Amino acid sequence: MSFFRKQASPPEESNSKSSLGLRINVFFFSTFVIFCVIIVRLAVLQFVEGPTLTEVETSRDTKNVPLAAIRGNIRAAGGEPIAYSTSVQSLYITLTKEYTAKVTDKVTGETVLTPEAQAQSDALAAKLVKDFSAYGDPNAEKLTEKDIIDSLDLYFRKYSGFMARRIKAGLTSQEVAYFMEHKNEYPGLEIVEESNRHYDKESVAAQTVGYIKPFKSSNSLNIYKNIQNAMKQLDADPGLTYKDDEFVGFDGLELQYQRELRGKNGYQVISVSPQNMAEKVEAVVPPVKGNDVWMTINKNIQLKTEQAITEQIRWLHSNSVQGKTHPNALTGYAVAMEVDTGNIVAMASMPDYDTNVWTAEKMDTEVWKKIMGNYQNGTITPYSSGMSGHEFGSTVLLGSTIKPLSVLVGLNEGFFTTSTIYTDRGIAHFGKNDKSSVRNSSGHVYGPMDPSRAIEKSSNAFMVDMVGKKLWEKYHSEGINIWDKYMKEFGLGVSTKSGLPNEYLGQINYTDTKAAGSAQAALVYASFGQQGRYTVLQLAQYVTTLANEGVRIKPQLVSKITDAKGNVVKQFKREVLDEVTTFDKSYWNEIKKGMNSDVTAFNDFPYDFARKTGTSQQLGKGELRDNGVFIAYAPRENPKLAVAVVIPEGGFGSSSAAPVARKIFDAYDYEYGLDGVPKKSLKTDANAEGSDSASGTDGTTNN
Repeated sequence: MSFFRKQASPPEESNSKSSLGLRINVFFFSTFVIFCVIIVRLAVLQFVEGPTLTEVETSRDTKNVPLAAIRGNIRAAGGEPIAYSTSVQSLYITLTKEYTAKVTDKVTGETVLTPEAQAQSDALAAKLVKDFSAYGDPNAEKLTEKDIIDSLDLYFRKYSGFMARRIKAGLTSQEVAYFMEHKNEYPGLEIVEESNRHYDKESVAAQTVGYIKPFKSSNSLNIYKNIQNAMKQLDADPGLTYKDDEFVGFDGLELQYQRELRGKNGYQVISVSPQNMAEKVEAVVPPVKGNDVWMTINKNIQLKTEQAITEQIRWLHSNSVQGKTHPNALTGYAVAMEVDTGNIVAMASMPDYDTNVWTAEKMDTEVWKKIMGNYQNGTITPYSSGMSGHEFGSTVLLGSTIKPLSVLVGLNEGFFTTSTIYTDRGIAHFGKNDKSSVRNSSGHVYGPMDPSRAIEKSSNAFMVDMVGKKLWEKYHSEGINIWDKYMKEFGLGVSTKSGLPNEYLGQINYTDTKAAGSAQAALVYASFGQQGRYTVLQLAQYVTTLANEGVRIKPQLVSKITDAKGNVVKQFKREVLDEVTTFDKSYWNEIKKGMNSDVTAFNDFPYDFARKTGTSQQLGKGELRDNGVFIAYAPRENPKLAVAVVIPEGGFGSSSAAPVARKIFDAYDYEYGLDGVPKKSLKTDANAEGSDSASGTDGTTNN
């Protein structure tokens, strides 16, 4: 008997279908998740990271090429341009690939231009030479084909491929017109406005104004090192980027006010190929012209000062002073500073030079040899500012010009009073058992004197006995610090704060007690001006502080800064640095009375004025030689102008330095008036009156 039964489905088949469905569901779910992630990522890329990526892509494919701004002018007080820029048109060419295609030389292995690129470049150079010859200045130096090939820098030794090459500066109007009309014949050609720097041919305050050099040669100065580092930043402002061939301030006011004078560079945004070659100009940001800097220096007073020093040096060579001529007096320095404002109206370091030598393509070796000794400012530096016959610099010992301050110290310390009488015997002794001594100049014996007469007669003995030795007796070695404190309150041994670069702080000798022999000896020698060398600007600030009765003010060399439209951007006013309040009014009256040296050069001077001559001695080739020093302010009451003059190896200050000061005072009186009335205005009025008196009331001329 047979039994037939229906077969059941295998259990594996049911499980397989279930597993397949699960897998399909997982697949679709995973696909959905991945799709969602992609959508989200695309959204993030578009809306969040998009701007950043666009910027990165743009920076990768474009380059910023700077366009130099026109440098601002440096003007004298009356507005005369002393350092100024003139616009010139320059021809630039941005290279394209047909000029720079290169291959590897099979023989040498060097990278060279393809024959086609070489031919294109040679043809371009030849055509430019021909056009320059036809439309350029016939008297100008002719460019050769080699000069142009060198300027093109086809192997990128100087510039990146996308950088425009300057081929010629100072195009004539005919050249500009021709190249603009035929621009399509020269791929990549641009006519760019640039500037040339010029300096007044009369060399007005040459070392104070300073000079310029190419940016690529300026990395010895910290300001430009910092700029170069800033330029390396990815987010650097293109307007603050400097061109290698851009001229920048390297000394004087040109350096001090570099940022104000420079303005702000413009730039071109240039798209570049993967080979770093320029393709087209995407955008142009124009440069901003630099500001003008207005000096406090008066051009006429400055020129009179320079002339006075030059003439006085020449006079000392041929005229006997104290029985001899002074042929080794080769240099001279002077600073004139307004007492109430601090304005420097003259700052002369002679001999000077023509600053235009720095703007030449290349300085000739002979030119450099000629100026290397005097291209820096001798009124603020002791070196490379000219040397006397025995190589004395501009910072000399003060000599007797320190004596007004020395007397102030003695009065303030209570060593004597304004009525104290000292008997001058022509010599003062000091040291152990009084074995050392100091004599008055020329051995003079002055007899009884009060402090003011001690200044007037320039008594070394008084200063030694009543100041130097007294400081030692009261403070012992601490007396050095007491003296130093007084000196610095009057600007001797500290910065004048003028802001001029490379300013020297002076040489303080009195702290070297070993060299002096002892602390007492250092104080003794310091008391009559033989222990400190200071700059002429420090001397001018010192005498201004005397005139201001202890108020030390900043020397101002700039009165204002204006923009290209003449609007005032910044003004500079009187700035007080220190004020000594411990001196009694009677002390000031005493030294003012004592500053009364007999000076022949001022015999017919129409104003009562305070002055002090000085003769500092310095060893040169085994012999003590005299440096002439002179300080003064005028008028004595309500002073207006302070002057300091130094003539190294010029002999006594009364004969060498004082005549220069007289001419400075006269020049100032003419321009501004020591009494507030410019004498040039009186001459103008007199001329007008003379013209009126020669005319009838109806305007007709009387015969």
